Amino acid sequence: MSDAMNLHKLKLPTSVVIGECWARDGLQNESKVVATEDKVEMISRFVDAGITRMEATSFAHPRYLSQFADAEEVLRQIPRRPGVSYLGICTTIKAVERAINSKEEGYGVDEASMVISTSEPHNLANVGMSHKENKRLLEQMTRVAIDSGHRVLGWALTSFGCPIQGDVKVEDALAMGKWWKDIGATVIGFGDTTGSANPRQVSAFYERALDAGFTKEEVVVHFHDTRGWGVANSLVGLSFGFTHFDCSVGAIGGQPKTGAADYHRGYSGNTCTEDLVGMFEEMGVATGIDIAKLLAAGLRAEEILGRRLRSNFLQAGPVPHQGIIYDKEKGIVAMRT
Repeated sequence: MSDAMNLHKLKLPTSVVIGECWARDGLQNESKVVATEDKVEMISRFVDAGITRMEATSFAHPRYLSQFADAEEVLRQIPRRPGVSYLGICTTIKAVERAINSKEEGYGVDEASMVISTSEPHNLANVGMSHKENKRLLEQMTRVAIDSGHRVLGWALTSFGCPIQGDVKVEDALAMGKWWKDIGATVIGFGDTTGSANPRQVSAFYERALDAGFTKEEVVVHFHDTRGWGVANSLVGLSFGFTHFDCSVGAIGGQPKTGAADYHRGYSGNTCTEDLVGMFEEMGVATGIDIAKLLAAGLRAEEILGRRLRSNFLQAGPVPHQGIIYDKEKGIVAMRT
C-alpha cells in the first residue's frame, strides 16, 4: 500500500473560520496611509461577505505606526453584528489601556492580540526586548486584558524559521505556545512570520503540537506567502483538522513600516484570502463567505492601494464547472449557469 496522503479520503472539517487580516497585519506593511473611511468600507465589505472574525486595527503608538493613528475612529465606525468578532493588536500596556477604554465606551475589540517571537534575535528587532523583558511585560498585559473582559490571542512569531537567527527549534515554538496558555491566552498562533515554512515541515510541526496537548480549536493557522507556499501550508493545517485560518485579501501584510530596516527579502504578505477561500469552497469545506462579495472586496482593495495585488482567484474567477460561453475572437463571454 502506498504511504502517500490520500487527501480525498481524509475526514476534513466540514467548515472553517476565516480570520481576515487586511485591516491590521495587511495594512501595517503599506507605506501609504489608508484613509479611515476606506478602512471602514473594507471592514464593512468583509462583514457583508460573511467574514465573522477579523483584525480591525492596531493600538500601536502613532509615532511607531502612523497607519493606525485612527484606531479608535475606525472602531467607532465599523459595523457591529452578532457573531462578528474584532481583534486589535497590543504591544504595550498603554495599548491595552486604549483597548479597555474603547471597550468601556462601547466600541472596543473582542480580543487582544499580543506577540512575542520564538527567535530572540527577531524579538529584539521587532519589539526591542529580550524574551525575559518581553515576557514580564506580556504577563502584566495579559492579566489586565483578561480582567477587562478581553480574550487574549498569544502569538509565537517566527515559529517555523527566522530570517535573522535561521532555523527555529520546534520545541522552542511549542514551549512559547505553552507559556501563552499558562498565562491565560485562550487562542494560540504559531506564526510563519516571514514565509519560510514548507508543507512537510508544517506537517511535522502540527503533529508535534497536537501530541504536546494543543487542540485543533485553539490554534490559529497563519502563514505568510513570501515564497508562494501559504495556501499549501494552510492545506496541511486543514488536513490535520484545524479550523481557524488567517489570511489577507490581496495577500498583503508583513513587517510593520516603522522606519526600521527590513529584516527579510521578497514579498512579505499573508496567505491570500480569495485564493484560500476559493480553494476550500471547491473542496467542499464551507467558509460561510459569499464568493462574489469577497471578490468585489478584492477589487476594491486594489483600487484603494493603487496597484494589482496577489490574488490568483480574483484574476481567474471561480472554476467554470458548467463551462463557459467562448468566442474565438472575444474570448470568454460569460460563464454558463
